[in-house]
Amino acid sequence: MLVVDDDPTVAEVVAGYLDRAGYTVDRAADGPAALERAAAHRPELVVLDLMLPGMDGLEVCRRLRAHGPVPVVMLTARGDEEDRVLGLEVGADDYVTKPFSPRELVLRVESVLRRARPATGDDRRGPLHAGGLSLDPAGRRATKNGTELALTLREFDLLAFLLRHPGRAFGREELMREVWGWDFGDLSTVTVHVRRLRGKVEDDPARPRLIQTVWGVGYRFDPAGPEGG
Repeated sequence: MLVVDDDPTVAEVVAGYLDRAGYTVDRAADGPAALERAAAHRPELVVLDLMLPGMDGLEVCRRLRAHGPVPVVMLTARGDEEDRVLGLEVGADDYVTKPFSPRELVLRVESVLRRARPATGDDRRGPLHAGGLSLDPAGRRATKNGTELALTLREFDLLAFLLRHPGRAFGREELMREVWGWDFGDLSTVTVHVRRLRGKVEDDPARPRLIQTVWGVGYRFDPAGPEGG
């Protein structure tokens, strides 16, 4: 696991809590060092500060994900929604706003890692097929018309959940509870992930046919893909 923060006190506290939770932790104080460490040893997860000197966390996240999927929990010192949305837009799986409880961060890390690991035993589910999409939950692979999709962890989970409930409308609060496992949180997280997912599964994201908006309710997956989403 890699912790990237230019504040040595924050990095030490975060690394200490993660170490006590049983994780092996490496640290980096800036973007180039983080990319170098990640290239040398692919981390299981990256805790990444948004505000880094030189290369900010958004650019680090983009470059990390350009070399393959890796779970990212982003730290931001601001409460500005735009920063959180930008982090999600570049592929962060979750975020925590400073000041934060280290215990909360560990819980968020554990939640992301649980969803990153392939399903086993009773949690394993069969492949899902609908609307030209095919998902393998065990292997965490998704294709559209035979072409593999590059989905983040949360995008995959969101799409899998919608495919399991075709034709049913879900509110953002319900999706946050069922997909993210949160009873409360920033609902823009769901909005951003739906938008990103549409950009990957829809022929025309501006006129979505598969993941439709149900005004006043939320979203619905329609495998038939009628017009008017």
